[in-house]
Amino acid sequence: MIKTDIKLKTDYTAEDIKAAIKDKLPLDESELSDVRILKRRLNISDRTNIFYDLSVGISLSEDRERGLLNMRKKVSAAPDLSFSVPESRLCSRPVIVGAGPAGLFAALVLAEAGARPIIYERGLSVDERADRVRSFRTLGILDPECNVQFGEGGAGAYSDGKLKYGAPDKYKMKVLTELVRSGAPEDITYSTSAHVGTDLLPKVVKDIRERIVALGGEVNFSARLTDIRLKDGAVTGGRVRMGGSDIDFECERLIIAAGHSARDVFELLKAKGARLEARGFGIGARIEHKREYIDKLMLGEHPPKGVGAASYHLVTHLPSGRSVYSFCMCPGGEVVAAASEQGGIVTNGMSEYARDGENSNAALLVSVTPEDFPSSDPLAGLALQRSIERKAFALSGDFRAPAQRLDDFLKDQRTVSFGDVKPTYPLGTVNERLDEALPSYITDSIRWAIGDFDAWLPGYLRADSILTAPETRSTSPIRVLRGESFEAEGISGLYPIGEGAGYAGGIVSSARDGVMAAERILLDANGN
Repeated sequence: MIKTDIKLKTDYTAEDIKAAIKDKLPLDESELSDVRILKRRLNISDRTNIFYDLSVGISLSEDRERGLLNMRKKVSAAPDLSFSVPESRLCSRPVIVGAGPAGLFAALVLAEAGARPIIYERGLSVDERADRVRSFRTLGILDPECNVQFGEGGAGAYSDGKLKYGAPDKYKMKVLTELVRSGAPEDITYSTSAHVGTDLLPKVVKDIRERIVALGGEVNFSARLTDIRLKDGAVTGGRVRMGGSDIDFECERLIIAAGHSARDVFELLKAKGARLEARGFGIGARIEHKREYIDKLMLGEHPPKGVGAASYHLVTHLPSGRSVYSFCMCPGGEVVAAASEQGGIVTNGMSEYARDGENSNAALLVSVTPEDFPSSDPLAGLALQRSIERKAFALSGDFRAPAQRLDDFLKDQRTVSFGDVKPTYPLGTVNERLDEALPSYITDSIRWAIGDFDAWLPGYLRADSILTAPETRSTSPIRVLRGESFEAEGISGLYPIGEGAGYAGGIVSSARDGVMAAERILLDANGN
């Protein structure tokens, strides 16, 4: 396959793609029977002329492709992104803790190889999990074992479903194509603004799980890991609390894909001798604007049809050495109540597939480093998170989150009333200064950054925008050290993967890490 780049209007058709290719390359209509989009990016450099940049792949005969590759400025060879599942020669069934993106995709690859993996997930299936999440967001009834952070699909199932495209490789393409096979929109395989939606993700996750089971895998819910058994520095099994009983299991390979909020799992790993290190992450608040307002800021006064709600990504580097950046931008979405512990407030963001909610929101995060943590303990980042979450809870005495208008935040004064923008955080807000909930180095950094963001995107500093805090679970504050084999340093047969282990930052990267770990396990068992 060869590839070439073209530019098209935002409401292009399949025929427009072929016409653009024929304008650029000496090809006939009969040669364009196998054309596919490889990458698509919305070009908004000129708000009066917004268009798509596309890379398209064209399959031709070998001789024809070889001839066209001589047109080096117009054509190049498309990379081979196919992924082959290695054969399984494992002598025992691998066990996976966690059914988020990393755990599910590790299990899928292992199941496809015939390894019959066993998953233990502390939360519930996506259908039952939805009821627990609904109870929390409407009544404030929190289940510490099944919530926005814990349950089938992981935290990503309630965090918009946006997919970071980045540079494609065979592992990432494996993830994207399997998501599409399970019901995700086809454009996620090529769109740089790929998005599934919180409303569609549960169906996709359920389909992946059912495929794992059909291939001989096993999935157990309400099964929380409580122990890992070792002998001579190697995994021999573990224990889960399931259905009110303690159940022991045996295994030679234990994959830990527990997510960034499984604090008890980090404590267990430390106790068992795994080598952990503190890791920098981001802390901040959610900012909300009117969706239509952000659309006009990003896409011009008359946004083109067919491109959907607008996203933005902002970053600045402060004289203090800290960075402030937007994260998990949710166009047409809402701020999520994302606590997993009693007595603490956590915010996040999500959008449904249509992205047509009244507000658009994003996290504004400030970089924190281990030097900001309260001690040198590798788990000290957890302590920092917990202290902020509990401080925010103490302001209201319940799960209502502190919120301020942007102009009041910049002046460090309490908000009296909101303007056109109303907070979407479902459990209600209290008009408290964010400085009462967040460390001063966080709030001072956000104030500084707002000016920079408004200079880059004039109008971003809108007085009646709303900040809701705190956002503390941007990613894992811990890395579980591992080698090239994906095994934890010092413990043979233990495989820490995904975002919780400190090796990913989102749905695709976590799932990709799961695919890579499963491949490595299979290849090592084969002697490769």
